[in-house]
Amino acid sequence: MSDTSAEIAPAREAPASGYPVDTLAEKAKDLPDGATVQMAGRLMLWRRFGGIAFGHLQDRSGRLQIAVQRAVVPKERFAEWTKGLRVGDFVGVTGKMWTTDKGERTVSVEDLTVLNRSMSSLPDKWHGMSNPEARARKRYLDLLVNDVSRKRFLTRTEIVRRIRRFLDDQDFLEVETPILSGAASGAAARPFITHHNALDEDLFLRISPETYLKRLVAGGLDRVYEIGRNFRNEGIDTSHLQEFTMLEWYAAYWDYRDNMTAIREMFQAVLDDVIGSRVIEYDGVQLNFDGEWPELDYREEVQKATGVDLRVVRDLESLRAALKGGQHEELDSPSYAGLVDMLYKKTVRPTLIQPCFLVGHPVELVPLARRSDEDPSRLDMFQVVANSWELVKAYSELVDPVDQRERLEEQARMRTAGDDETMMLEEDFIEAMEHGMPPMSGLGLGIDRFTALLTNATTLRDVVYFPQLRRHEGQDEPAETDAEA
Repeated sequence: MSDTSAEIAPAREAPASGYPVDTLAEKAKDLPDGATVQMAGRLMLWRRFGGIAFGHLQDRSGRLQIAVQRAVVPKERFAEWTKGLRVGDFVGVTGKMWTTDKGERTVSVEDLTVLNRSMSSLPDKWHGMSNPEARARKRYLDLLVNDVSRKRFLTRTEIVRRIRRFLDDQDFLEVETPILSGAASGAAARPFITHHNALDEDLFLRISPETYLKRLVAGGLDRVYEIGRNFRNEGIDTSHLQEFTMLEWYAAYWDYRDNMTAIREMFQAVLDDVIGSRVIEYDGVQLNFDGEWPELDYREEVQKATGVDLRVVRDLESLRAALKGGQHEELDSPSYAGLVDMLYKKTVRPTLIQPCFLVGHPVELVPLARRSDEDPSRLDMFQVVANSWELVKAYSELVDPVDQRERLEEQARMRTAGDDETMMLEEDFIEAMEHGMPPMSGLGLGIDRFTALLTNATTLRDVVYFPQLRRHEGQDEPAETDAEA
């Protein structure tokens, strides 16, 4: 037996311009013996055993064995094809389906065309792409040799496709909004800044499309959604990326309770149709998304974990005083909202493993959310948390321009005090609100995080084709830090 994948390839010839394909690998496996197929793909294995050579041809659907037999093809062609090919080459083949003695579905090749040759050797299937950074940096190789990675990305596509179908069925309209904006708004995050040469203005890469989507609702597009990239110039950890994909939707005349029902139904539809079960396993822990999900009150959970009652402790200095001398006195922030958020993330979030709705957030946390009529000190808002990951944030939207301006002006004061993750005031947005906005509720879902959870990926980098890495391979990546996406 000889493995001809190591043999020197012949002189380079011009790549083919194309090749007619009538069958994909996975479809060919279902055809009867003797059926003629014409296929194309990359050669992933190539071995010769005397008068027969076997290989694996990979196309977008999967892999199928091919065989070149001396008894079937002309003698000179047999020698040319079996000795001249190497793993990594692209080939087109025509032949008949055949089942080997071992039951392997195979194409018995009658004609073979080299479409393009590989100049570099592919990594070994089992050992060549074990380094996580190498897999992220050279995703094209990872997809070729790592079946788990390939399946994970195909699952991501199915997840997004099912989400779109769910929203289409709810009569939502998919839209696009700007990535470059004059203000960083829609979420509490540090933005990326760029310069627009033609306009000679500094702009921000959006941290959220929220204010633009609300303007569309004000324009009469009652239900809109966008799936697109957001950018937040923050720390790195396994559940946060600085460039990530978000789904945001807004529905006129819904409140946050309507959104709670919608998101649970959407999660369950995705799990039913893409995963096949509402119970999944992540890192050895079973997570059950079936049925109703429990509701937990944000302030009550913080009080249970820390003894601090956020219904009473309502300003920064009081909160600092409440933490002084305790086990969390090292926490600090230039704003009350920032310190409350730190306290929650440190003490409560790590304990929330099974899917739940977190409700009753303090009003200071989100300046774009509506106050509760029953208790103006809290928001009509919820988060979906599972595996201690915040998957969803949603609320009844603030549509009062006077209240909105006051809250955004408070955000500006906090920014002046040193909190660089506060939202900026957008006069165009306030003006749109002054022309009238219907009551509405909006929702944001991190697609990367949702996909990682459903595919048991240990880091978001494993579900993003090309995550940002240092430009020069070999340099250490930055240490993971806490962040919020």
